[in-house]
Amino acid sequence: YYAMHTNYDIVEMAPLAARMLALKDAQIMEKTCVLPDGREGGFGMAGELPKEMTLLQCAEYVKDVFQIPDVKIFGNPETVLNRAAVLPGSGKSMTADALRNGAEVYITGDFGHHDGIDAVDQGLNVIDAGHYGTEYGFIAYMRQELETMFPELAVGTARVHHPYRVV
Repeated sequence: YYAMHTNYDIVEMAPLAARMLALKDAQIMEKTCVLPDGREGGFGMAGELPKEMTLLQCAEYVKDVFQIPDVKIFGNPETVLNRAAVLPGSGKSMTADALRNGAEVYITGDFGHHDGIDAVDQGLNVIDAGHYGTEYGFIAYMRQELETMFPELAVGTARVHHPYRVV
């Protein structure tokens, strides 16, 4: 067993989410360190969406990319978007960073009612894809990494199990 949640967040979680979303020219939202290989690490990524889309279209895109059954949106569904910020996990504390990085939509998890209203008042639409929904992509990625590094190793993973249902 190897626990590396926060370390992985800083090094690879947001870049993985940005690649999954096909964000162009993505940059770290909040740089926190320089990694041993010289790359910068930090929290969140901001970049251009693969194409212009409305908030509603973007919400459907996020559901498809992260393979999740639902998302919560804050903002006018018809708002046209070009630039996004993504922070897997709980991202409400970095709303100002998403705005500072020019995001028109912020894709994250654990956004509360008042946080969403406040973000929209500041000009930022929000797609709350859930804490689990934005992070479980790590499982498939890490499995592939381990199988590549250790081809002789049988790698098992836990089944994907969303922790809640919307009824």
